[in-house]
Amino acid sequence: MDEVQVEKKYAGFWWRFLAIIIDGLILGVVKWIVLTPILAVVGIGAYKAASSGDMNETAAMGMAGAFVGAMMITWLFTAIAGWLYFSLMESSKFQATIGKLALGIIVTDMDGNRISFGRATGRYFGKIISGIILLIGYIMAGFTEKKQALHDILAGTLVWKK
Repeated sequence: MDEVQVEKKYAGFWWRFLAIIIDGLILGVVKWIVLTPILAVVGIGAYKAASSGDMNETAAMGMAGAFVGAMMITWLFTAIAGWLYFSLMESSKFQATIGKLALGIIVTDMDGNRISFGRATGRYFGKIISGIILLIGYIMAGFTEKKQALHDILAGTLVWKK
């Protein structure tokens, strides 16, 4: 019996935009679940220190350090979680994040093959460039022949709609 071929076409800007909204919601929930307890402990400790009436310069410096530490943990967790989520999912057998899967979108190399973790990582960090230039790198997906955003061109990837 012959294998049924699934016809694919390039996924344009709006499909990709919807997928990133879904992925952003997922990452936001994960971030909230993981970081809320950490930030709550810091906040409760700061509240107790401030309301005890014994707030001296050393205690104030310690409290400020705790807030800076909490912000650094938040930033670091956000950066690592985003990188691993996108890179691991797009280089997996699914070839897509949950948002892309929900919309029937996959990421491939230029020959239609699954991408490596290294290429997925390059694509992920290429999104920084796509965003830093006033999102023009993302908008390019609406106008290029193969519906590639700048980070797709840099990483040598295509995004398909099944």
